[in-house]
Amino acid sequence: MDKSIVCTKQAPGAIGPYSQGICGNGFVFVSGQLPAEPSTGALVAGGIEAQTRQSLANVQAVLAAAGTTMQKVVKTTVFLQHMADFAAMNRVYAEVFVQECPARSCFEVGCLPKDALVEIEVIALA
Repeated sequence: MDKSIVCTKQAPGAIGPYSQGICGNGFVFVSGQLPAEPSTGALVAGGIEAQTRQSLANVQAVLAAAGTTMQKVVKTTVFLQHMADFAAMNRVYAEVFVQECPARSCFEVGCLPKDALVEIEVIALA
């Protein structure tokens, strides 16, 4: 299997030894996207809804760099700092995934990098 690295300045750069995304075997694997502004790396203000929007925008930017779209996402994993934010996150998520929604897992985690409220990773068709 050949693989290629996906890298774009339209999403925050990796803050460790990983890639924003990898293309391989007809799939695009997008690393967890924090709700950070691509230009500064700073988390967006405004709570869980604003952070969910930014995480999804960052996912979309990585997918675009790989030549695919949110409509081709087949699986998402959402990490929440507080499960109490699930309903608010889900409302924003539903604005993006309206029909033929991808499979999804959602977990509450003890802490996310930079103390983010949400992080979202996806797998999409290339």
